[in-house]
Amino acid sequence: MREPTVREGVVSVILVNYKGAEDTITCLRSFDDVEWPADRLELIVIDNDSQDGSAERIAAAVPRAKVIESGGNLGFAGGCNLGVEHATGEWVGFINNDARPGPRWIAAAVEAMSADDTIGAVASKVLDWEGNLIDYVDGSLTWYGMGYKREAEWPDSAEYDHPKDVLFGTGAAMFVPARLYREVGGFDERFFMFYEDVDLGWRLNLLGYRVRYVPESLAYHRHHVTMKKFGNYRESYLLERNALLSMYKNLDDESLARALPAAMALSVRRSLARTGTDASSLDLQRSPGGDDVPTIEIEKMALTGPYAIDYFVDQLPSLVESRKELQAQRRRSDRELFPLFRHAIEPAYAIESYLTAHKDLVEAFGIDTHFVSRQRVLVVTGEPLLERMAGPAIRAWEIAKALAPTGDVRLLSTAGARITSDDFEVVHASGRALRAQTDWADVIVFQGFLLEGAPWLKESSKILVADVYDPMHLEQLEQARDLGPAGRATSIRDTTRVLNEQLRRADYVLCASTKQRDFWLGQLAGQGRINAAVYDEDESLDSLIGVVPFGIADDEPVQHKHAIKGTVPGIGRDDKVILWGGGVYNWFDPLTLVRAVDRLRVRHPEVRLYFLGLKHPNPGVPDMRIAWELKELADELGLTGKHVFFNEGWVPYNERADYLLDADLGVSTHFHHVETAYSFRTRILDYLWASLPIVATSGDTFGSLITEHGLGAVVPPEDPEALELALEKYLYDEEAIASARANVVEFAKEYRWSSVLQPLVDFCRFPRRAADLAVELDEPVSVAEQFRRPGGIKADIGLARDYLRAGGLSEVARRARGRVRRVYPMGRDCVPFEE
Repeated sequence: MREPTVREGVVSVILVNYKGAEDTITCLRSFDDVEWPADRLELIVIDNDSQDGSAERIAAAVPRAKVIESGGNLGFAGGCNLGVEHATGEWVGFINNDARPGPRWIAAAVEAMSADDTIGAVASKVLDWEGNLIDYVDGSLTWYGMGYKREAEWPDSAEYDHPKDVLFGTGAAMFVPARLYREVGGFDERFFMFYEDVDLGWRLNLLGYRVRYVPESLAYHRHHVTMKKFGNYRESYLLERNALLSMYKNLDDESLARALPAAMALSVRRSLARTGTDASSLDLQRSPGGDDVPTIEIEKMALTGPYAIDYFVDQLPSLVESRKELQAQRRRSDRELFPLFRHAIEPAYAIESYLTAHKDLVEAFGIDTHFVSRQRVLVVTGEPLLERMAGPAIRAWEIAKALAPTGDVRLLSTAGARITSDDFEVVHASGRALRAQTDWADVIVFQGFLLEGAPWLKESSKILVADVYDPMHLEQLEQARDLGPAGRATSIRDTTRVLNEQLRRADYVLCASTKQRDFWLGQLAGQGRINAAVYDEDESLDSLIGVVPFGIADDEPVQHKHAIKGTVPGIGRDDKVILWGGGVYNWFDPLTLVRAVDRLRVRHPEVRLYFLGLKHPNPGVPDMRIAWELKELADELGLTGKHVFFNEGWVPYNERADYLLDADLGVSTHFHHVETAYSFRTRILDYLWASLPIVATSGDTFGSLITEHGLGAVVPPEDPEALELALEKYLYDEEAIASARANVVEFAKEYRWSSVLQPLVDFCRFPRRAADLAVELDEPVSVAEQFRRPGGIKADIGLARDYLRAGGLSEVARRARGRVRRVYPMGRDCVPFEE
C-alpha cells in the first residue's frame, strides 16, 4: 500500500458504493451535521463498478466528495484499501454507505486515538437508523472463526455507554490511524467482503495494539442493504470461507491444531443441516440404488461449506506466507485474547443435527477446555452482605467488582445477603448448599472459615485463593481475652489451625502489605510450602503470594448531605471534627484518644470526636470490652454528647462519603502489641479517599507510610500529650493541613481498587495450580460454555418494556413471534457479524 502525503489532523472518511447512490448521498450529506472542521475532513467514495451512473450522481450531489471509480468490483475490503491509497488524512474512518454518522462520530474517535498511542483502532457504537436498537456495541468470536454480534437488535441502554477494549470493530463504522493501517496491510482483499473487519481487529490485537470501543463515536445503520441484491447463499459462502481464512491466519499453533479440522467438518455439516440435505445419498448401506443416475439435485446453500473449504485450499500458498509473517510478529498470546472472544462456544444454528455435530466436535477436539474466554470465579466472605458492611465484606465486594469484567463472578456470603449488583451475582449459601456453588466455580477466592464449611475443597481440583489480609489468629490474642483463659486458648488454637489449613491448600495467597508478606512467608514455610517445586517455578515466590492491600474507590467521594456537621445534635457546622472511621475493638486504644481530646478542648472548645461505628454489622462478632470502657471514660470525663459522640450502629457503605467529607481529620490509635505490627488499618484507606490529614499511633504498616509520605502525624502509643499536640497541628495549622492533604491526594492514587487488585485480576484471568500441589491434586479443568442471556419473568418484562419504548407494540409483537419460533441465525441471541 503506497504512502501518500499525510496531512496532520485530517480525517479521511471512506465509503464503498455498489449500486447504492441514494444511500451514499444520504450518508455524505449527513457529514454537514458532524462536529468536525470541514477543512480537516476528506470524504472519499469508491464506486465498485456499479455501472449504473452512481459515480456521476454522487459527484454531482456532493461536490466536495472525492469519487474514485475502481474499474471493477473489489468488494468491501479492496474498495476500502483503494480509498486509503488515495487518502491524505492522519486517520482513516470507514463507514458503510447505508449508515450515517452521529455529531461526534469523528471527534470522539480522534480524541481516543490521540490520547493513547496503544489504540490501534476505534470501534464506534452503531445503532439502527432510528437510534433505538443496537447494531454493534461489541463483537464476539466463535472457536470456528465466525464473528457475531451478541447484542444486535437488543434495545440500547446506558450499560453500553462505557469505553472498553474489544477484539474487533465493525466495518460499518470504525477508525484506524492511517500509518498503522498501511503498516499492517489494511483489510485482507482475499476476503472480498465480510469478516475483513474481524480479521483486522484480531490482527491488531495479536500484534499488541488495542481496539477500543468508544460509545461517543456513534453511527446509525440501516444494515445490510448491499447483500439484499444477491442470494443469501452467496453471503453464507463468504461467511464460511472467510471464517476459515481468519482463523488460519490469526490462531496460534496449538489453537489452530485443535480448531481447524473441527471447523472444516462443522462447515460442511452446517451447510447440509441448514438445507436438510440428505448426506447419506451416496452411502451403499443407507441409500442403495439409483446408481444409473449420475447427478443429484442440491440447493446452492448446501454447497457453501464445501465450496468455502475449496477456496481456503486454493488460497493456502499465500495464506501460509501471511501466517508465517503475522505469527512471527505476535505480541499477545491466544490465551490473552480469548477473553475478548467473549463466548467462543456458540453453535450458531438451532438445528438438531447441526447441534449434535457441534457438541461432538467440541468434545472430540477439546475445544471447550481450550477456548476458555472467562473463568467462573466464586468470591466467598463470612460477613453478611448488607447496606452496612464491615471491612471483609467490603473487600469481597470490591474483589467481585474488579473480577467481573473478565470473568463470570458470584459473590457468596455464608452469613446472609440483602444487596445485589448489576455487575455480578450475589448469593447466600451455607452448609450443604455450599456444594452447588463451589462445584460451579473454576476459581474460589475466600476469606475466613470456608474450608471448615466446605471440607471437600481441600482435596478438590478447584483453584483456591486464600485471602489472609486479616491475620485472624493475631487478632484473637486480644479479641478472645473476654472468653476466659480456656476459651481464649481454644479460640487462638482453632483460628491458627484454620489458617494453616488454608495455607497448606492455597494455590495463591493474598496479603495486605510487604511486612505481612514476610510474616506469611514464615508461616507458609512452617507448613512446608516454601519448597523446591515452588522455588524453581518462581524464585521470587510471587507466584505463591501476592501483596493486595485494602483499596479505595476509583471514583472521587461525593457528599450528598451533611451527616455530622449541623446534623448530629451538639456538632455545629463550624466545629472541628476528628473522625474515628470504624469499629472499636480490643486491639485499638480509643481511651488515650479521648484523654487527648479532653486536654485539647480546653483551648479549643469547638473540637468534636465522632466514632463512626460501635456495633459491628455482623451479629456473629461479639461486643468488645474496650467499647464499654470507652463509653464509661467519655461519661466520666463529661465529654459524651459535648465533645465525644457515638454512632451506635454502622454507616451504610454507599453513604460513608457523607460522613468522611464532614470530617477535618482522620485518626487511628492502638496499643503496642504483635497484632499492631502486622495489621493493615482499613479505616485509614477511607481517610485517604476523603483526602483527610491522618494522625495515628506508630507501630503498624501505615505508621511508617504516614511519616514517609507526609500524610499527617505519627505518635507513640498511649501518649495523650503527644496525641493532643498532633491533633491540634492538623486541625489548626493551615500550612501543615494543606501539605498533608496534597500528599494524601498523591499517595492515594497507589491504593485505588483498580490498581491494588491487579495481581488478583491477572491470576484469575490465567489461574494455575501451585507447583507443589500439582503432584497431589488433579489438574484444574475450566470448561467454556455457551452464552445464555438472563431469562425469567422479570427479564422478559424488562425486555418487553425496552422493546415497547424502542419500537412500539409492533416491535414487541415481532419479538414475541421470534421467541415462539426459537430459531435464529447465529443462535437465539446472536446475529452474524456483517458490515
